[in-house]
Amino acid sequence: MQVCAVLGAGTMGAGIAQVAAQSGLDVRLFDIDDAAVTQGLGRVRAMLDKGVSKGKLAAAEREACLARLSKSTQLEQAVQGCDVVIEAIPELLELKRSVFGRIASVVDEDCLLASNTSSLSIGKIAEGVAAPGRFVGMHFFNPVPLMKLIEVVVGPGSDEAAVDCARELGRRFGKDPITVKDAPGFASSRLGVALGLEAIRMLEEGVASAADIDKAMKLGYRHPMGPLELTDLVGIDVRMHIASYLSEMLDDKRFQVPALMRQMVEAGKLGKKSGSGFYEWGEGGPA
Repeated sequence: MQVCAVLGAGTMGAGIAQVAAQSGLDVRLFDIDDAAVTQGLGRVRAMLDKGVSKGKLAAAEREACLARLSKSTQLEQAVQGCDVVIEAIPELLELKRSVFGRIASVVDEDCLLASNTSSLSIGKIAEGVAAPGRFVGMHFFNPVPLMKLIEVVVGPGSDEAAVDCARELGRRFGKDPITVKDAPGFASSRLGVALGLEAIRMLEEGVASAADIDKAMKLGYRHPMGPLELTDLVGIDVRMHIASYLSEMLDDKRFQVPALMRQMVEAGKLGKKSGSGFYEWGEGGPA
């Protein structure tokens, strides 16, 4: 395996492109807008620069990694001849279906197709894909270069060989894979979103401040980050969409979106990416 296309140059896509390039793959980073791809490559360089400044990465390694990265705004050109395509576009089922439907006839028959979806059904995304046996979920976690977990999702039509390939690729990227079936929210999102929503409800009810709710989980349960800070990091809007999907699919009141969450999204308070959420975010982190 030598050539990888990453579709979507946002935070997740840029992170996936970085770990793929650091593993030795030639990586094509795609987005529909040239400015978005350029910004994505800038994110990669910033992360690599930080690694060099902290002494965790040699300058020569940074340059070698950047040399393996290229950008594209032409979808079919980006995926042609690739050994693996990893999609990291917005969590919209029809959009993902459309993209995979377009590329399925362009890529080689043995090309591994993977979605970074955090909650959508792998089987439903793969419905428009020729030879769906090669289609799996590869759910990375933010920030991708630092988080060790990868969730490999087995769709109803996924071949065992494709699942094994995805797990091995995850290890090559420096991740520790878990394997889950194609159930709503998989393992991580179902657990994580439930905790995050309950924390938001507690904040709504005035049980405690955001900082104290998070501290309860960090000091009492040894979580490295509290549920509200994590929701800020993931994106309050992203978490809201996942919660809505899980509420619909599972018919479970635990995943109903709290009023406070909707109000924050409507006000543009999306967490770290907007500078404001449950915390105010600056260069020094949350405050």
